[in-house]
Order: sequence, then C-alpha cells, then structure tokens
Amino acid sequence: MRYQNVNGVVIALTPEEEAELNAMEAEWAAGQAERDLQSLRNLRDEKLKATDWWVMPDRTATEAQLAYRQALRDITETYTSLDDVVWPVEPE
Repeated sequence: MRYQNVNGVVIALTPEEEAELNAMEAEWAAGQAERDLQSLRNLRDEKLKATDWWVMPDRTATEAQLAYRQALRDITETYTSLDDVVWPVEPE
C-alpha cells in the first residue's frame, strides 16, 4: 500500500490511484533509456563539432584525428548513457 501527503495528512492511496501512479512510473522508466541515449548523442555531437575543422577541405587530418572522430561516431554502439561511457582520448 502506498501513501500520499495531503495538506500535512498522510492518507492511503486507493487501488485505482495506486495503479495510476504505478503506470506513470513505468512510463517514465521506459523513457529513461531513450533520454540517456539522447544525452550521450548530444555530447558526442558536441565533441564531433569541435573537431570538424580537422577535416576541412584545405586540411589533411592525421590518422589519429580520423580514428578519434570514428570512435566518437561509434560510441553509441558500445554505450547507452553518460553514466558508463568511456570517451576516446583526443589526439594532440
């Protein structure tokens, strides 16, 4: 049984209220994986944008730079959230 605080008074939820709350929590949890992955993609995209100048037509990127950018693009194949990601080391 779950309880709710209403104006300082603790009351038990009805079975219907408890079922609704459980459904809302399940929906939120189901979306968390997608939100985590999107956060990872957003930071990865920032890191890629910061190195876009390496691959401009008037430059020749080093193999290390190209490998770093590829590792960034591949990061979502290995990791699904910022909590466990291990970022590749940016070359000098």
